[in-house]
Amino acid sequence: MDELCTFVGRKQRKVWLWLALCRRTRQVVAYALGCRGRRTARKLWRRLPPDYRRAWCYTDLWEAYSGVVPWRQHLPATCRGTTNHIERFNATLRARIGRLVRKSLSFSRSLKLLDACIHLFLHDYNATRHPR
Repeated sequence: MDELCTFVGRKQRKVWLWLALCRRTRQVVAYALGCRGRRTARKLWRRLPPDYRRAWCYTDLWEAYSGVVPWRQHLPATCRGTTNHIERFNATLRARIGRLVRKSLSFSRSLKLLDACIHLFLHDYNATRHPR
């Protein structure tokens, strides 16, 4: 699980895209848009399929995860390599979706349009990934 920042409407209005990626298949299993707090972390957790809610969850050290992911399943990235897959996927998102680029003048006019853009991209991305 990881999150990345984008903007909606103007540079001062930050929105965070939270993602959950399956390490085995590299498919996105859930995403949520919102602030960087526990509320959006809970939204992401609720959107995970039940089987993934029982699995190990690798995250960065952001405190919102510790309040949402059960402590027996939560593995914060204290050792190297545990979040490499999702960090690499974040780079792919930034390369392929212009409104997610950090220093860009491209951003969505509304949260609804951003959600639709991300949903379409992730649907196409997951459809082209074949489980190993």
